[in-house]
Amino acid sequence: MQDRKQLLKLDVSVFEKNGKSEFAQLVKKNKLRTTRALNDFLIGMKNEATDTKEASRIIIKFVSNKPISKTEESHLKTQVADIFKIIGIGVPFMIIPGATLLIPFILKAAEKKGIDLYPSNFKGRKDL
Repeated sequence: MQDRKQLLKLDVSVFEKNGKSEFAQLVKKNKLRTTRALNDFLIGMKNEATDTKEASRIIIKFVSNKPISKTEESHLKTQVADIFKIIGIGVPFMIIPGATLLIPFILKAAEKKGIDLYPSNFKGRKDL
């Protein structure tokens, strides 16, 4: 049995067929870094979904007048802040065509100004 996780395999032939050979060459050159970034992103999204599900359970518990612990309250506050960060970054870029290419630049600019736009599950993964 293998001890290492298997990284996703990238097929760049689609880009080569559509005349994007320069992009395909760039991806091939940075294949390992690209697959690691993609895996980290998918793991972060999975963790965000799990945390959101847990937060919804806490909200239901709170609404039904059951007591919640300080840990649950802290988790709920963190997750609500993460959801607002995701919505704040994601919604405008889904509305404006092509604006998704600006996300890395906005994240870097916000970081330089001391504004934290990364959800908690993506902390320490600034290379995404």
